[in-house]
Amino acid sequence: MNFATRVLHGTSCFDPVTGASSVPIYQASTFHQADLDCPGTFDYARSGNPTRQALEDAIAGLEGGERGFAFASGMAAISSVFMLFSAGDHVIVAEDVYGGTFRFLTKVLSRMGITVTFVDATQTKEVRAAIKTTTKGIYLETPSNPTLKVTDLATVCRIGKEHDLLVIVDNTFLTPYYQRPLELGADIVIHSATKFIGGHSDVVAGLAVTRDAALGEQLYFIQNGMGAILGVQDCWLVMRGLKTLKARLDVSTRTADKIANWLEAHPAVSRVYYTGLAKHPGHVTQEAQASGHGAVLSFDVGSRERAKALFDRVKLPIVAVSLGAVETILSYPATMSHASMPAAEREVRGITDGLIRLSAGLEDVDDLIQDLQQALDALPPLEVAFQQTKEAFSRV
Repeated sequence: MNFATRVLHGTSCFDPVTGASSVPIYQASTFHQADLDCPGTFDYARSGNPTRQALEDAIAGLEGGERGFAFASGMAAISSVFMLFSAGDHVIVAEDVYGGTFRFLTKVLSRMGITVTFVDATQTKEVRAAIKTTTKGIYLETPSNPTLKVTDLATVCRIGKEHDLLVIVDNTFLTPYYQRPLELGADIVIHSATKFIGGHSDVVAGLAVTRDAALGEQLYFIQNGMGAILGVQDCWLVMRGLKTLKARLDVSTRTADKIANWLEAHPAVSRVYYTGLAKHPGHVTQEAQASGHGAVLSFDVGSRERAKALFDRVKLPIVAVSLGAVETILSYPATMSHASMPAAEREVRGITDGLIRLSAGLEDVDDLIQDLQQALDALPPLEVAFQQTKEAFSRV
């Protein structure tokens, strides 16, 4: 079956017991055991619940993996996966990662004796050069957040296999509809299901899928032991959102592509980051390893003052700390998604004070462009802004 069919007729399509078109919410913390010698599939809801199981089976099927897991948030999924490593281990991490991931790696994981080296993962030679005798894993985001750098997944996975390393990929931006890292050789794929998979700004959730059953058993032990599971009502919401994933992404991606090309020509914008643009350095790689470019783009307006002026004038997008929803969302990475990353680190990664991230929703694209135009047209041309900045510095 093609994706559109599988997402609707997978394991979460209907309840096998009653035939209900929606998997029921099994609001139970514990389950009766009719026979002590032959316990049932479910005993205690932290260890397993039929509603959560339906979601976990669905995401495993869509990603092409053996075992799926539903966590209380995207960060719960990420931190639980990193618990597969032990004190003394070393992990190579793409330098462009979500700010919450950066914070966890540098402020929490470091206290456990697990070391991390950040590299430009778009340069696979840097990944190879960072490998040590203690290296146990590679962690990637592609496209990255928020500058949309593209890593060659197949090549990095081959490097990982050569050195017996665990390759983990955050697939939040593209979802299994556009990109399936396990099929390219990755061992674990992670999602913040709060974003496109949930898709309606009404649930916080995380998902993970392992490529093989043995690794799945290891991650299940951690999920059960740490207990950062997704509640059953939130599982139901994620499954509901999952059913419309393809339809939503089809529309949002077309919108993002049109907005990106329009922003490219606007004199108030210095740079646009979107893998669908032919000039994007990762465009060819993206075309080879994914079936779409997604609904997220970023653009730079030159300074914090200009960014704030735009945020103050736009009327249709909501300004919020998230992405991947039915409504278009504008974010300011410097104080939102990457606020926990030191300013110097942000600057090195190209996360400037003028950078704005846009996640396209389901509004009419012409209405969105008209709104962005009235906001951008109110800004002085970039050369004027740069000249004003230069004069201010000369006076100092």
